[in-house]
Amino acid sequence: MTTSSQSQQPTASSWGLLPWRTRISLSLLSKLTDAARRQNGTINRRLMSLLDLRSSATPSAPYKGVTTSDVTVDQTRNLWFRLFVPSTTSSPPASLPVVVFFHGGGFSFLSPDSYAYDAVCRKFARQIPAVVVSVNYRLSPEHGYPCQYDDGLDVLKFLDQNPDSLPDLADRSRCFLAGDSAGANIAHHVAVRACLEPFRFVKPVGLISIQPFFGGEERTESEIRLEGAPLVSVTRTDWLWKAFLPAGSSRDHEAANVGGPNAVDITGLEYPATIVFVGGLDPLQDWQRRYCEWLRKSGKEAKLIEYPSMVHAFYVFPELPESNQLFSQVKDFVASIG
Repeated sequence: MTTSSQSQQPTASSWGLLPWRTRISLSLLSKLTDAARRQNGTINRRLMSLLDLRSSATPSAPYKGVTTSDVTVDQTRNLWFRLFVPSTTSSPPASLPVVVFFHGGGFSFLSPDSYAYDAVCRKFARQIPAVVVSVNYRLSPEHGYPCQYDDGLDVLKFLDQNPDSLPDLADRSRCFLAGDSAGANIAHHVAVRACLEPFRFVKPVGLISIQPFFGGEERTESEIRLEGAPLVSVTRTDWLWKAFLPAGSSRDHEAANVGGPNAVDITGLEYPATIVFVGGLDPLQDWQRRYCEWLRKSGKEAKLIEYPSMVHAFYVFPELPESNQLFSQVKDFVASIG
């Protein structure tokens, strides 16, 4: 891990240096999403449902130190969240921060009860510690822009208006928006919208952006050099942007190229302090650095942390030491914001 620029430029083949278990998982996930994406712009949901392993909630007894339950926000659009509450100790804390988490998957795949994301949020809840709200937002292409952003903001409104939806120790005035990949994109846009909302209790004070999914019409140096990398090759991301963005839009739409020609001016907003994680084997890294730079130029607090030898979504693989480092850094970031 480093906080400075890389001295050497890896290529797509460098991901072969990762542990075999990680390489197999990445390869299978890449092939699964490729097989599910149809040329006509739709997704084979039946195939995905067969291969996307799910985890049940554990409301009655803690599992790995955390109890979970599923809370419905709006049944008509299947908007719900999985609530993760760490088990109290002999001296329970007076309060815990709330982390509202948005899962990755290119706006098109996965869910809070997908095995990997259930494990990730359980670990965040235990290690920070925090009350974690993992949002089940609508997926594209069936539900494109701006449905995902609408769902995210509506969950914040729900938490603001329904105090009984969270345990008593949940401090809604210390709310952190978090996400990885497309989820980090959603977290950003929900943060912008939240700045304009008259919340009574919910106050977003921090944003945890893990390898956010941004893009544009330009082909950046890292996208070209790392073409063929798992999960986020140009071919895959082009398909995902087309499935998500309004018909006829280019990738310079404000949803994708947040600091580009159609950027929303956030200089006057009370945007939360942000930490951005970047992987040196992630084709999206140039867009992620630009995002961090744009936040700073907009007068916002933004910290960049780089992992030069890590691929997109590396932190979901617990066998990687860098994964545990990221969780520790997220814990430190949350603790630093009172």
